Amino acid sequence: MSRSRSLTTAVGVIAAGSLLLLAACAPEPGTGPEPTGSEGPGASPYTGPAVFVGDELDMLLLTPDEITELLPGSTEVGASSSVLQQISDGGGPSPEPAICAALFAEQSLWTVGSRTVSWKVPDDAQRGAGSLSVLQFADEDHAAKRMDQLRSAAEQCGTFDYNGEASFDAVLPDASENAQAYAGVLTFPEIEGGARTFSAVASVGNVLVQIWQPVVGDTVIDGEAIAELLLWRAEDAHAALIDELTANPPTEEEPASDASAPWSEWAVSVGGVGPVRLGDPIDDAVKAAAGAQALEPAFEQGPWRVVNQDASASMLIQPDEGGTVVTSITVGNDRTFDEAAQSGAFLPARGDVRVGDTVAEAIAAYPGGTTVTVASSGDDWYDVATRDGRLFRFHADRDVVDAGSLIIGITVEDATTRREPVFG
Repeated sequence: MSRSRSLTTAVGVIAAGSLLLLAACAPEPGTGPEPTGSEGPGASPYTGPAVFVGDELDMLLLTPDEITELLPGSTEVGASSSVLQQISDGGGPSPEPAICAALFAEQSLWTVGSRTVSWKVPDDAQRGAGSLSVLQFADEDHAAKRMDQLRSAAEQCGTFDYNGEASFDAVLPDASENAQAYAGVLTFPEIEGGARTFSAVASVGNVLVQIWQPVVGDTVIDGEAIAELLLWRAEDAHAALIDELTANPPTEEEPASDASAPWSEWAVSVGGVGPVRLGDPIDDAVKAAAGAQALEPAFEQGPWRVVNQDASASMLIQPDEGGTVVTSITVGNDRTFDEAAQSGAFLPARGDVRVGDTVAEAIAAYPGGTTVTVASSGDDWYDVATRDGRLFRFHADRDVVDAGSLIIGITVEDATTRREPVFG
């Protein structure tokens, strides 16, 4: 299908409503916010990576009217939420070809942020709900590779084996200048429940936009119209983001570090923790931590644990897959289970936020992040990612939405080094 063809009638009807959403969420393309830096009339437009972070993800949402217009049976559309529920339990048969697993994999497991809108589907007795998720990845490369996998799966998995014959009836519009999209209906065999679900995915910059809804009975969902609308919205959001970054070029200051200072005076920053730096050889990083004891990983590809001089605090230093360079550093604990709580008084801090503070204090100091609850493991945390792919994670002792949840550890990670999932 040519990108130049007109949008469907449904898209045309709701285009005006889409403009209202962008006006509320972000500067419209070509205008941008008032400059806060040195931009003048002759300033060059921003040409760096198109990386959406935090509340900018809302720029890619659809309006409630758009959702109910294009998704039959949808009703009671909720507001945008920064709370992400993950299942993360795997299971189920292995499809053939294996790449078809990408179509129903839990894409949020590899993200650094999200915004979600949910709605009810009353006619569906089993699930009764649909959702739209804007998923933030560490950089453009991660999102592009993920979309390439998904588009490839959509092209190859018209029919596939999933403990019986399954199918994906796909619509694959041509890419626009900065975005790609597809849509389709996934049907599982009766032995696996016989469920039919509609999904549509678009990519732009470092983001995937994913729509999911059960298909009830003989309901027909116009996948072409939805895919085209997602492309249109992605292009509009991309233009608005470039305007914003032209007016306000991104900056990040790196605090000075004194390797001889006690841990409590070190900072958790984009570069690492005090003198322990992301990207350094693991041996150098363990030595720079200057602890009394360094414990080798308890399992393959696990972290080193460095304990301070009086055994009052510890850090976890995570190497890459090859075990050679540092990809993340955690001060305190990364899990609540079987570990004694540590005192933030002896540990490095992220600004004014320390281990032992409430997660609410971290959210107030670093707004715009994502609250995550993982059902399979019981882990909870608050994530905030930067434009250069640094992820700050505040690990919690309970559900983060609980006002009394406390920080048990703080991680800084170079999320651009994360290994990509392989499907087939």
